[in-house]
Amino acid sequence: MRYKLTIAYDGTDFCGWQKQEPPAGSDVAAEKVLIGGGGERVQGGGVRREEGDAPAADRQGTQERITLRTVQEVVERAVREVVREPVDVLGASRTDAGVHARGQVAAFTCSDLAWPAERGAGPLLRAVNSRLPEDVLLTAAEAVAESFNPISDCTGKGYSYTLHVSPHRALWDRRFVHHVWTPLDVERMNQAAARIVGEHDFAAFAAAGHGRLSTVRRVFECRVVEESESARPRDSETAKRLRIEVSGNGFLWNMVRIIAGTLVEVGRGRMTPEGVTAAIESRDRRKAGPTLPPTGLCLEWVRYDGL
Repeated sequence: MRYKLTIAYDGTDFCGWQKQEPPAGSDVAAEKVLIGGGGERVQGGGVRREEGDAPAADRQGTQERITLRTVQEVVERAVREVVREPVDVLGASRTDAGVHARGQVAAFTCSDLAWPAERGAGPLLRAVNSRLPEDVLLTAAEAVAESFNPISDCTGKGYSYTLHVSPHRALWDRRFVHHVWTPLDVERMNQAAARIVGEHDFAAFAAAGHGRLSTVRRVFECRVVEESESARPRDSETAKRLRIEVSGNGFLWNMVRIIAGTLVEVGRGRMTPEGVTAAIESRDRRKAGPTLPPTGLCLEWVRYDGL
């Protein structure tokens, strides 16, 4: 049986979605997995240890594996604990370290013996959620065709990038916004955003080493929205919240963060809306704006025809 999962997560303490081994000599926070007989889990300080019943000094025949903490690893572990068999959880978007999601989509297949169809997706959702850490949550689960592929079947994705515009930094939701100290001209930003909509070669908006054969993508929508007063933070009376909304048929590495950085440059008056068109036509990364931090970026939704 194959199941489609919709997943929300706070990406702050994750090294991205995709499972990966830490680079040699890296001091990036990792999970140390000691595979023994007991399976007791100890979490804290970004390190996970699974260990046998014996004290560490007496443990024999224990294998040690170091992995970075990723959303895929965490979700797979929770699903395995529920269905009690090996599973591979495939995600639609390989979000980077620090990037959040409200609507990541993933899928996995398990045998009917592991989770009989008559038990339904609702109990599966609750069982997996009870085993997930506080910064990950399944918001939906449903049975789908065995052929469903969350990557190749995807017809569109939507992202948001949230800006906290204020002389004072954000406090209560600082994990989810990027702080801009100076005022921004939203009208000019939207004029520039309109020039991004459509099918273009976005080579100037891709990080080096993106690894894609083609840099042509279609952007369905790009706009800057000022959040309502009730939604604004109370950190200061002068704070303003802007949300950059971008959707398209696919995105290059760091493309949305570079789009956001470019629009901020336009809002500050350092770049003109016409300069955005010039950057696209140049295919030169140096002509576009900076890559903003992952903090403000969130994968909002992933679209599939017929689902």
